[in-house]
Amino acid sequence: MKKIILLYLLLCPLFLLFSQTIKGRVVNDIDKPIANVNIYLDGTTTGTISAADGTFVLNIPPKTNNSVVFKKDDYESFTANSSDVMNKNLKVVLLRAKEIEEIVIIPFTETAYKNYIHYFLNNFIGEDKANVKIKNQRTLKFSYDKQNKILRVKAPQTLIIENKNLGYTIEYKLEEFVADFENKITTYYGTSYFKSTKNTDKIKLNRMNAYDGSAFHFMRSLYQGKVKDEGFVVNQITKFPNSKYPTDEELEQLKDFTKTFKATKTITVPDNIQDIMNRKNNEPKYRVAVTKPNISETDYTKKIDDRVILDFKDIIEIKHDKYFYEFNKNEIVKSKLPIKQMSHVHSNDETFEIYSNGNNSNPTNLLYQGDFTKNKIEFLLPLDYQLGD
Repeated sequence: MKKIILLYLLLCPLFLLFSQTIKGRVVNDIDKPIANVNIYLDGTTTGTISAADGTFVLNIPPKTNNSVVFKKDDYESFTANSSDVMNKNLKVVLLRAKEIEEIVIIPFTETAYKNYIHYFLNNFIGEDKANVKIKNQRTLKFSYDKQNKILRVKAPQTLIIENKNLGYTIEYKLEEFVADFENKITTYYGTSYFKSTKNTDKIKLNRMNAYDGSAFHFMRSLYQGKVKDEGFVVNQITKFPNSKYPTDEELEQLKDFTKTFKATKTITVPDNIQDIMNRKNNEPKYRVAVTKPNISETDYTKKIDDRVILDFKDIIEIKHDKYFYEFNKNEIVKSKLPIKQMSHVHSNDETFEIYSNGNNSNPTNLLYQGDFTKNKIEFLLPLDYQLGD
């Protein structure tokens, strides 16, 4: 479904050029004001709502590179880069959203919901589902493509997520969740707005432990030029084709056999097909090796004026000794024994600008493996979080 959003940028008074604000009015397609539109910096605690006449004012922290999101259930969301709309008077037109169609090749069904809800929660929320809950979970819709082994999850309504451990309620607009079981890849993305609910010493401790050693922590360290100071070791990784992984011809044989198997319900699997299946399931497509250990930041980043660009080939491996924060005589100290962490970051031959808050120019295309992937919603912190908050 193609989204049609109209945005009019009007000239603003000279005095507004020296302030960090975004202001304007939100209307529908017949120019009627829309009240209670959530307007926020994606992934932060900075937000507001439109008034009864559709007007709004959003104060923006300096040097902000986040997207500004205009969101209201039953309307198409609109997103703009904050630098493009800063200190401008906007007229934002939101259109009514079409409901998710229930029968579109692969239908969204109650059966799919029941079969895959636990998989979704494990990969989206994380392990601690007792303290991190989606309060409107039943609004989710699930579909499963048996032929291609692909699970899709849609959220017609903004998800309201309560995280008791970190003291936040998160309004999460899930744009897409796709699990490709054939290739063992799960991806999701959306926009989020945080509201702090509690700020006890225990919650501060939990937030510090969620931050330390995370991808969020690493990217901020990268921007500040303090990767080694913050305890990260970066290695250059090169990937090589795995000779044991099935060839394209063998994969085609397996695909043809699978179609025949489903049609005839054959029970006997030939030895050569069984061998291909075993190698496909148990062997990685590529093998990796450290080709240059403990590289400097200049090996995988470059600076253009005051911008920091992440730029490398293949993969970088990031190691970190995580010392958990804990209480000792009412003081927060680091534990003496570390947990060793290791993550792989894949650029897919793209470059990414890193921002001061730890965000980057294209988060959905920067792929993680290892410990960085454990930072699901249960450990998600707002981009304006500062250590000790």
